[in-house]
Amino acid sequence: MSTSHNPVARDDPSLTNGSGAASVLSAGIGCFLMAAFAILADKSALVKSNLIFYKPTGPLSGVTTVAIVVWLVTWGILEWTWRKKTVPAGRINAIAVALLVLSLILTFPPVADLF
Repeated sequence: MSTSHNPVARDDPSLTNGSGAASVLSAGIGCFLMAAFAILADKSALVKSNLIFYKPTGPLSGVTTVAIVVWLVTWGILEWTWRKKTVPAGRINAIAVALLVLSLILTFPPVADLF
């Protein structure tokens, strides 16, 4: 009885990682944009007034709505572009994690107040 494990070859052209990479990178972009829009709405009266979609929540309604729309559009574009491709997952994951960490730092009030 053989106990060897035969993992799927990484060179198999039928296996692509583009769809997964598209979702990971678009999530990082969406997180970063959420933080950036929050800072912009906090610091600019013009941006703040344009992002009030629902008065009881103030500009937060626009910040979240715009960030989610941009995230979904980015995900759709990247998915359509990368769906049948193998892309460098390590680099894309590193970029996505960097964007996520940056977004967390930017939403920390003492950091956001620097802008």
